[in-house]
Amino acid sequence: MTYLSDDEMGCGVDHGVGPHPQPWPDDDRLDPELLAAGDRRNVVDTYRYWRLEAIVADLDRRRHPLRIAIQNWEHDFNIGSMVRTANAFNVAGVHIIGRRRWNRRGAMVTDRYLHIHHHADVDDFARWLADHSYVAVGIDNLDGSVPLEATELPERVCLVFGSEGPGLTEEMVAVCDSLVAITQYGSTRSLNAGAAAAIAMYHWASRWAKP
Repeated sequence: MTYLSDDEMGCGVDHGVGPHPQPWPDDDRLDPELLAAGDRRNVVDTYRYWRLEAIVADLDRRRHPLRIAIQNWEHDFNIGSMVRTANAFNVAGVHIIGRRRWNRRGAMVTDRYLHIHHHADVDDFARWLADHSYVAVGIDNLDGSVPLEATELPERVCLVFGSEGPGLTEEMVAVCDSLVAITQYGSTRSLNAGAAAAIAMYHWASRWAKP
């Protein structure tokens, strides 16, 4: 059975497509329930009427090596928006470090199409990085950070973000190979964590993303 939450249906906003005209296409990627009732999910037109598992399998064929990691110490509402952006860039995986439960509201159900990994602590995350030959780059405006716009991020990289406000912990900074910061031109000291994640992922994609 296909289950659509209020988030995925656009919180009452009428978008998507209605029932598919019959005869239905002979394609095992398609969901009979969606064909009959219509597809109101927040998916690109290519995936209209597709089963969730079929969409994930297709995304898996062309995922980018980019990964993101988020420290989840404060149930930060920005985590959801970071995950939604990670879906937009079709990253290889999202790593949640700390609490297993995270604030999904801003993700708009996009986490269903991603591979989410949980690490109980920074040490476990560090072991994963070493085992999978990934470089960790922290995104924070700390002392020693270099400008993101002047940095070429590695192709096989995990971008690491802290909680809104406190940013990256000292323990996480020690795991990162380098720190980068987004240059700002106004009066505020820091960017919203969700916005910073979007900028950093776009910066990586402008160099490495394949069409």
